[in-house]
Amino acid sequence: MAEIFTPFLAAFILAYILRPAFLWMEGRRAPAAVAAALSVVLGLAVVIAIVSLFIGLLKTEIPLIKAQLPDWIANTQAWLGPKLAEFHINVDWGTLKTAASQKISEHISDNADSLMTTTFNTVLMSGSSVITGFVNSVLIIFVMFYLLIDWTHFFGLVKTLVPLRAQDTITHLAMHTDGLLSQYLRGMIIVISIMSVFYSISLSVIGIKGAVALGVFTALMIVIPYIGIALGFSLAIVSAILQFGVGPELVGVLIVFGIGQFLEGFFLTPRLVGERIGLHPVAVLFALLLFGNLFGFFGVLLALPISAVSLVLVQYFWSVYTQSSWYQK
Repeated sequence: MAEIFTPFLAAFILAYILRPAFLWMEGRRAPAAVAAALSVVLGLAVVIAIVSLFIGLLKTEIPLIKAQLPDWIANTQAWLGPKLAEFHINVDWGTLKTAASQKISEHISDNADSLMTTTFNTVLMSGSSVITGFVNSVLIIFVMFYLLIDWTHFFGLVKTLVPLRAQDTITHLAMHTDGLLSQYLRGMIIVISIMSVFYSISLSVIGIKGAVALGVFTALMIVIPYIGIALGFSLAIVSAILQFGVGPELVGVLIVFGIGQFLEGFFLTPRLVGERIGLHPVAVLFALLLFGNLFGFFGVLLALPISAVSLVLVQYFWSVYTQSSWYQK
């Protein structure tokens, strides 16, 4: 069932995100179909830009990993060899270095372009994967286009299905949820923009190669709680070690991310996005695993917003329950 609902969920999410752009174009007297088409093109352009950033990171990191591998093994031998010798454990470091270099050469191409070509060739080996991916992509674009055009009409029909005695309550909850999600999306866009500039400039000052791509990628990963910033931080640490080794540059990266987390966590997010949703960190991680397993990448992105909506509904039903005569008696 998840495979069926995921494209529709993705289309609904993208349409909701792009609706402000659609309304802005429509307010400039653009025909609805034209405004929807331009909004879809805008969304695709953003997705392509994010993928290009990721490829840029690969182009920077992969050659460095291959170049630094022999030095890593040599440093590990110098540090670990004497300790293993104390326990009479002998390691053939020459064979290890040769085998590791061979494996790296087999599985990691010299550049990201070759890596992406290999990935596409692997995908093409499975006809069902190609067909499914192509059909889902076309379906998402098709559904997103018509959702943008018929958004008001669609939710008008949904409202007519709700019993009259419950319409006021459902409308209130829907408006509250829409306001919460709108605040979240607008705030996250502003936070990501500010943190992209901060990380890009700071990492460029330190001298990290691909600082702009790494900075923007790290800022984008803020949308995935805990895991996202950990991924960006790990990539920055690896980049610093690959380029400069353990030295002042590594300390600089630690300081930059420390300041970035303080700035984002204590100032930008509370002021622009609002206070944290109120979920325990364990609950957030559970939501990431649950929605990620159900809906894949889009589920991971939506774990926090969906949790926020769920919390609104839980709070409402809890208030109804505690005010009921059955509970009070």
